[in-house]
Amino acid sequence: MELPAALRQGVDSFLEKVPLPALKQAARTLSERYRAELRDGRLHMGEEMAVKAYLATRLPATYAAVRASLEALSEARPDFRPTSLLDVGAGPGTMLWATTNAWPELERAVLVEASAAVRKVGQSLAEGAIAARTDWIGGDATIDLDGLKPADLVSIAYVLDEVAPASLPKLIDRLWRLTADTLILVEPGTPAGWRRILAARQQLIEAGAHLLAPCPHAAPCPLTPPDWCHFARRVARSRLHRLVKEAEVPWEDEKFIYLAASRQPAPARAARVIAPPKGGSGKVVLKLCRPDGSAGEQLFSKRDGDVFKAARRADWGDVVG
Repeated sequence: MELPAALRQGVDSFLEKVPLPALKQAARTLSERYRAELRDGRLHMGEEMAVKAYLATRLPATYAAVRASLEALSEARPDFRPTSLLDVGAGPGTMLWATTNAWPELERAVLVEASAAVRKVGQSLAEGAIAARTDWIGGDATIDLDGLKPADLVSIAYVLDEVAPASLPKLIDRLWRLTADTLILVEPGTPAGWRRILAARQQLIEAGAHLLAPCPHAAPCPLTPPDWCHFARRVARSRLHRLVKEAEVPWEDEKFIYLAASRQPAPARAARVIAPPKGGSGKVVLKLCRPDGSAGEQLFSKRDGDVFKAARRADWGDVVG
């Protein structure tokens, strides 16, 4: 997956004259903060150079994860056509770009972002390229959501890991109250990210939400540690991306976990592939999370006819059946 052309061009222009050594150092610092999930009161992207490092190294991967999550939401609810978006912890507008790519008819968006440096960059990138009426609001996700109006689609992506665990239930409650139709959460595809999604999942079920994706059921998650639910999306690396990360491979796999929950009843859902398929001669093994609340591997062979053909085409994250 690649960034939309207009976004890619905007990023390239913004980074054109940035010294490579400074960008590399900022990228290393940013990566360390993300991996450590630091909650020291400092924003991951509080400084201008950190924002530039994010654009060069993390934006393509984050966009890919968010866009893939929206694809799953759209597949689960083909009738969903949001005209309004509320994105909390918006960064440079990643969710805005992904949402307008999925639903060009989006009319308005409110983006809440604490970092002034990030807001400035996000506004610059979106100016003249995003048709939806867009309002950028400076605010902390945990304390500054009062006064906002509900939106068809409410989102928070790669933000819960920056929030103190004790504050998460209140944040999820506020987000759900602001959700006119559907709420989507996206987190890093780590065991810790999965646990945060699981806690939000249970809270939303208890609040009356209907799960759309990735779960095909509302039963307790059938996976147990050290296993965990997550997905991956392959991301194309630009030349600058490779230089900053000192990487030779022209792509990377971004692992993520997401949850889409709606106020509308969920249609019947098929089993979802929750691990890379294992292929063989005339057979394929898929690890499935099933509508009955179970999970496990299932063998498909040529004897299964059309079911086998569908299974053979299935990829990690797809639905089958």
